[in-house]
Amino acid sequence: MAEVLVYVDHVDGAVRKPTLELLTLARRLGDPVAVALGNGAADTAAVLAEHGAVKVLTHDAAEYDDYLVVPKVDALQAAHGAVSPAAVLVPSSAEGKEIAARLALRVHAGIITDAIDVEAGDEGPVATQSVFAAAFTTKSRVAKGTPVITVKPNSAAVEPAPADGAVEALSVTFSDLATSTRVTSRTPRESTGRPELTEAAIVVSGGRGVNGAENFAVIEALADELGAAVGASRAAVDAGWYPHTNQVGQTGKSVSPQLYIAAGISGAIQHRAGMQTSKTIVAVNKDAEAPIFDLVDYGIVGDLFDVVPQLTEEIKTRKG
Repeated sequence: MAEVLVYVDHVDGAVRKPTLELLTLARRLGDPVAVALGNGAADTAAVLAEHGAVKVLTHDAAEYDDYLVVPKVDALQAAHGAVSPAAVLVPSSAEGKEIAARLALRVHAGIITDAIDVEAGDEGPVATQSVFAAAFTTKSRVAKGTPVITVKPNSAAVEPAPADGAVEALSVTFSDLATSTRVTSRTPRESTGRPELTEAAIVVSGGRGVNGAENFAVIEALADELGAAVGASRAAVDAGWYPHTNQVGQTGKSVSPQLYIAAGISGAIQHRAGMQTSKTIVAVNKDAEAPIFDLVDYGIVGDLFDVVPQLTEEIKTRKG
């Protein structure tokens, strides 16, 4: 069976959920071969094998931490040369898409970004995308070279499928460009204890209807009871009520959780572009004509300051 390269997104050996989702998708196309780079790369092998990796290619070097993405592209290109894969799957993060684009250019291949599904086809992998502000769904395949596909988080369920997961050292020669841009400092993001917005299974977002930074406590309380991430519309962010890093929409982050709750959000096309692929959408808005109600699975016409606290209390009660 053909092999499929999966780029591993991990932090010091702790594998992030989107990578495990990619392994599920890779098994539809062939035998997953994981590529883990940097500090703790070898420590990823056990969990990768548990989720279907037949082989884990590892390489650690200071360049992965000290410089930007080029060293990782060099390594993924080396893995591509060693494996001759049927496809390369990469998590669809900002960094992941840059790595994928650079790799596709180097190996003279086509690229598909922000896929929400991948399946085997007669002429190669077929990727499903949500396009034009999520107004259309398309199916595409790469016509030239090894398909390089980035996949959005929450596009597939994580399914354990134990495999050998044999660890092999990857031989990497860094290019001159690898050390051309050095990372001079890092500032850790202040932790809220909530999941990463783009990876969360549940997202609770607030918009203009929240009417103030202090009122986002209502949104946060519901999110915390659900174990969810907190999002915000552009209107809320522009007003200074919530950080830009939490903005959902065309000019913010794109999310695709199992459950998306929009409170006080009208549903402008720019916001819909960032959340319309959510599996289940619930909206709370006191305007019965708000555009958000055109795409929801469940809609509540009411004041969010009445509805959301009641929902939070009900969840607390059911949790016992």
